Amino acid sequence: MAETAESRSRVDRPRSSPHRSWGWAPLAGCALLSTAPVLAGDWPQWRGPDRDGISKETGLLKEWPKDGPKLLWETDGVGDGYSTPSVAGDRLYLLSNQGLDDERVQARSTSDGKEIWTARIGKVGNPNQQPKYPAARSTPTVVGEDLFVLGSDGDLACLSTAKGEVRWRKSLRADFGGQPGKWAYSESPLVEGDKLVCTPGGPDATLVALNKKSGEVIWKSPVPGGDAAGYASVIPTEAGGVRQYVQFLAQGVVGVEAKSGKYLWRYEKTAQGSPANIPTPVVHDGLVYSGAGRSGGALVRLKMEGDKFTAEQVYFSAKLPTAIGGAVRVGDHIYGCSGQALVCALFESGNILWSERSIAPGSICWAEGRLYLHGENGDVALVEATPEAYREKGRFTPTHLPQHGQSKAWAYPVLAGGRLYIRDLGKLWCYDVQATPAGK
Repeated sequence: MAETAESRSRVDRPRSSPHRSWGWAPLAGCALLSTAPVLAGDWPQWRGPDRDGISKETGLLKEWPKDGPKLLWETDGVGDGYSTPSVAGDRLYLLSNQGLDDERVQARSTSDGKEIWTARIGKVGNPNQQPKYPAARSTPTVVGEDLFVLGSDGDLACLSTAKGEVRWRKSLRADFGGQPGKWAYSESPLVEGDKLVCTPGGPDATLVALNKKSGEVIWKSPVPGGDAAGYASVIPTEAGGVRQYVQFLAQGVVGVEAKSGKYLWRYEKTAQGSPANIPTPVVHDGLVYSGAGRSGGALVRLKMEGDKFTAEQVYFSAKLPTAIGGAVRVGDHIYGCSGQALVCALFESGNILWSERSIAPGSICWAEGRLYLHGENGDVALVEATPEAYREKGRFTPTHLPQHGQSKAWAYPVLAGGRLYIRDLGKLWCYDVQATPAGK
């Protein structure tokens, strides 16, 4: 099936939910077309509007008070898991589980965190994993009135944002012979144009593209080697004039053609020695950065010769960002955690400009010149995103942290509408990080 002009030009960014207005940017009318832009205050999918950990919000606090930003609300009723919320309009959407037989998606109000609706997706995948971290992991994707979710056992579904009614459902295991990794499925679905793209893993349909409205198969991509799924999420990019999807599988990073699913290239070094390939790759201008624990961070340049692609290594270093919490590219620089340090390096050369312990390791996002870090110990920090030096602008410990046991605080921070959302197992906090209150 041919791509639409929209899908060739950019990601079909998930849209805000049309059933309510909010904040200082109310929605016009009762519905949004699929071509409507993302509101500045939305965080409607994994790692934000463009799946890169970057927020375009402005008017945020440049420095936090001693005890951290103002807590607007907290709730301990969200259920277990490591999923981060997606935020669209005045609702947030989150996956969680109650025990091992009940994994579900829920809609909550951004004003107070109270539940609006909940819908069961399936059971928790691979409950006997070792070490044991069985729980919901994926972040929902919001596109207009549709919500796309992937449960840890491979239950893929499209639901209505209004009431959580299931529109269609697939099983990555049963329908595609999917092979997840040891810790089950963690991917957050990508929606681009008319397609939903995700990663069953295995030899027959390593990656698949489905019609987002019906769930019908558009293409299956049997990547050579038949890799099991990793724990990263698909990211779109373009190189050599070819739109493609990049994914970090169990045995390496691969690219497939967006239009057909045709296998294009592979890079394996960052997968070598890694028990779990987790961080979503960072892409820019034909360059792909990947990193994984017990391996290292690397940049490859995608080169097209004739009708074939190769991934030419630019650099590799164990000191570059490899942590579960991912990395962000800001201009010429990349920021992320490596071991116990937050690192700033030049994106195109890999030269490290500074490395500081901070609250690392942790997960990361960026907005208005600041890095927001959620440490694996549960702490939260604000750091100036500058290549000059590490400059911390505040840190705090959320109230009533849960007991982590063997696990850690692995959920990514989310910025939406001047608010910072932090999830840690069964807890969810909402903080006001606006410099000026809305409407003032």
